[in-house]
Amino acid sequence: MLVLGIESSCDESAAAVVEDGRKILSNVIATQIPFHEAYYGVVPEIASRKHTEWILPVVKESLREAGVRPEGLGGIAVTSRPGLMGSLLVGLSFAKGLAWATGKPFIAIDHILAHLYAPHLENDIDFPYIGLLVSGGHTIISVVTGYDEFTVLGTTIDDAAGEAFDKVSKFYRFGYPGGVAIDRLAKEGDDRAFDFPNPSLHKGAHRYDVSYSGLKTAVINQLDQFRNPAYPKTNENIAASFQKAAIGLLVERLLRAVEDTGIKTVVAGGGVAANSLLRARLAAVPGLRTIFPSPVLCTDNGAMVAGLGFKFLERGDRSPLSVTASARVPGFRRRYP
Repeated sequence: MLVLGIESSCDESAAAVVEDGRKILSNVIATQIPFHEAYYGVVPEIASRKHTEWILPVVKESLREAGVRPEGLGGIAVTSRPGLMGSLLVGLSFAKGLAWATGKPFIAIDHILAHLYAPHLENDIDFPYIGLLVSGGHTIISVVTGYDEFTVLGTTIDDAAGEAFDKVSKFYRFGYPGGVAIDRLAKEGDDRAFDFPNPSLHKGAHRYDVSYSGLKTAVINQLDQFRNPAYPKTNENIAASFQKAAIGLLVERLLRAVEDTGIKTVVAGGGVAANSLLRARLAAVPGLRTIFPSPVLCTDNGAMVAGLGFKFLERGDRSPLSVTASARVPGFRRRYP
């Protein structure tokens, strides 16, 4: 079955055609970075406007690259939540219109589940596994037992990991996107230059949760307090020290989940999953199988939407054309005892 996947939850206009949930026939991503970099972050008004301009040519290009006409599709999948409302509605409205016009089966997809599906496009992965979603909007550690079956163990109690990277990068003018800029700078720096704090979160209810607000504050407002005077205060050293603390916190919580559950497979997704230090730290853990998507599949893309859409359509799931967008998904916040 050929499934067209459309993704417009934030600032990438993306569409892809995937065969039987695995074979990527096309994966077109139109990035809006040049339009947002002056603001060091995504401007929702600009994002939705660009999606409106680009959605048709992006979908046309994805179909052209795949060598298929709309009539040859087996189904249409589109991100409906979570994300920026204006951006989501552009992709969702287009997909619903195309499904109605062609009479093709239609399925609305959760963006978070799609990111966790991305590694499945390139790997054979058995359930259960520890799912790690790290992006600009979410940081989630979960036990995944099916494509839409999961138990959230831990989340961020304030900023998401990617959000912290973006805010630090914006303050020091490292570049945009922040995660890419900091990862690049960190390679030239020494992570011993600053000893940034690790939030304790000692309460039992927070064993797998992360917090980035305090780290962000330390890096931005209390830099000299944590400086090792033996090292210069350079952008490279700030980036390396911040990245070490941010990734170290995440890895520590993740390994707690591995130890407590006994599950030795970790599947990662989201923009921060492209971070080189995160990949290196997890690859160095003895006995742990860690599966990352290719860098192009870490960012928002239509292939992960199409792949997951195939799984749902194959089992007979359909979404009504009355389905609407949702900016948030409460189910991905852990319920504390």
